[in-house]
Amino acid sequence: MDRIRITGGQRLKGAIPISGAKNATLPLMIASMLTDETLILDNVPRLADVGILQRILGNHGVDIMTGGKRPGETQYDGQTLHISAANIIDTTAPYELVSRMRASFWVVAPLLARMGEAKVSMPGGCAIGTRPLDLLIMALESLGADIEVDRGYVIARAKNGLRGGEIKFSKVTVGGTHTALMAASLARGTTVIENAAHEPEVKDVADCLNQMGAKISGAGTSRIVIEGVPRLSGARHTVLPDRIETGTFAIAVAMTGGDVMLEGGRPELLAAPLDVLAKAGAEISPTNAGIRVARNGAGIVPVDVTTAPFPGFPTDLQAQFMALMTRAKGTSRITETIFENRFMHVQELVRLGARIHLNGETATVEGSSRLKGAPVMATDLRASVSLVIAALAAEGETMVNRVYHLDRGFERLEDKLSACGAQITRISG
Repeated sequence: MDRIRITGGQRLKGAIPISGAKNATLPLMIASMLTDETLILDNVPRLADVGILQRILGNHGVDIMTGGKRPGETQYDGQTLHISAANIIDTTAPYELVSRMRASFWVVAPLLARMGEAKVSMPGGCAIGTRPLDLLIMALESLGADIEVDRGYVIARAKNGLRGGEIKFSKVTVGGTHTALMAASLARGTTVIENAAHEPEVKDVADCLNQMGAKISGAGTSRIVIEGVPRLSGARHTVLPDRIETGTFAIAVAMTGGDVMLEGGRPELLAAPLDVLAKAGAEISPTNAGIRVARNGAGIVPVDVTTAPFPGFPTDLQAQFMALMTRAKGTSRITETIFENRFMHVQELVRLGARIHLNGETATVEGSSRLKGAPVMATDLRASVSLVIAALAAEGETMVNRVYHLDRGFERLEDKLSACGAQITRISG
């Protein structure tokens, strides 16, 4: 199992190219099953989760071809996937595949909408809370699906096809919104989604579906209207840049000091975290090329944050921001409102010298002038990168174990950081 070794104390200077968004790529790949024509996705990141989903889709008969490099492309340019679901040969998604990645459960929507049936295992996934499926099931039932749960599988049927309906989510759910969008695109009649997720990735998926012939309006707001169509066609779509990767590297620059251009980063996708970083002492400068982040000499100011659905502070940046606050000059409070159990990184940060106290959904961080390197263990995707950020500012050597979590969501992380001066290397085996 790979490990990452980091020797802290280096300022970051240079440029970091931002990859395509994982949280848009996965539902876009799944949406390919809504049509028998080819969907071409550009700017797809090279991530473990993308590879896993390719195998899951292959189990249903989906053919995926990776386009070759074009002149002038670099190792950091996203890949192009040609995805063809001309013949869906299996409507069952087995446990051994779905358990490897929670988002793969969303295949239930296109399978049900196009084939009239689906049998999908209830997922496992990373250990940051239960993340129940009840809202996703409710959305499908609102479109006329018959649902039963049997021996760990969700069995969905719509023998006469799905029909438009009204879906009212009791809480904002990105997965539920993705599922409803895909299913409603091929339903007969009009569907209205109330309390829909506002996340940019939801709008990116809706934009792609509209290119495929869907009739979706209001994506990016709390009310989305979908006029169902009989069929969808192929299309070509470029995945938007990853706002979580952008925010993660911005926090790393704020942690270490230095000056880095985040190439391709779009400030409108993460206004709340950039505002918080500015309050913490970083200089944030949007440019035509991306987002420039710098911190030269000024100390880190403590800032209180509470996670919230978009456009609030993202839960996927909470662990990284907590790492930053361990070096602040004072006390900060971080409140997690999206997922329970998403403080699993706290004990590992404490191993590096952080002073953090938990009380329910709030972590109180007493800033320290020093962190010291130590062996640490990654517990989930975002927690693992928080350890990397802390290690970049710690004295001495830190060894981050179980880095397969990092590979799920960050493309060539150590290469991008080392190119800006970080002393970071991957140790295989």
